[in-house]
Amino acid sequence: MGLSFSPAVHADLVIYEGLLRKWQKTINLVAPGTLPDLWSRHFEDSAQLFDLAPADCLNWVDLGSGGGFPGLVIAILMKQRPGGLVQLVESDSRKAAFLRTVSRETAAPVTVHAERIEKALPNLSVPAVISARALAPMVQLLEWTAPLIEKGAIGLFLKGQDVDRELTEISKYSSLQLSKVPSRTDSRASIIRVERL
Repeated sequence: MGLSFSPAVHADLVIYEGLLRKWQKTINLVAPGTLPDLWSRHFEDSAQLFDLAPADCLNWVDLGSGGGFPGLVIAILMKQRPGGLVQLVESDSRKAAFLRTVSRETAAPVTVHAERIEKALPNLSVPAVISARALAPMVQLLEWTAPLIEKGAIGLFLKGQDVDRELTEISKYSSLQLSKVPSRTDSRASIIRVERL
């Protein structure tokens, strides 16, 4: 079941797609085998997080943004909210340059932090949402993000079919509530939503 995009969002995603296919020839932004399914595997998969965020969300942080999933897609959707901003944290300078290029070409409200997560996070204000996709096991994600979630941020983490094993390894975060939301684009995948109790 595909997600539908407004004409304006669709137009921005077409620009994004063109840039991604161009840059992919020199930088590995996505797994090459996923290119034929770019819209469902990457754009739609990322966009589903937008509906799980608070309707008044204006400040979003995406970790390990890579080719821009999910953060850059969220930023394109965020254009409809005046004052919205998505902060992308990506330590690879070439990928950070790609993210800046797409955000400039689409006028997406983005700030790119080209540094390691451990260095960037302490300097960011508490966002409404913090996200990551295919970045690290849940234990590591929570180690990075728990301080922000405990201050009120909501974590939305796109995970694959092995997420149950990852969840059993988490025990020390008793101040956090984790829930598993089925992915709308992949029956084997889930979104882990993390909030403070």
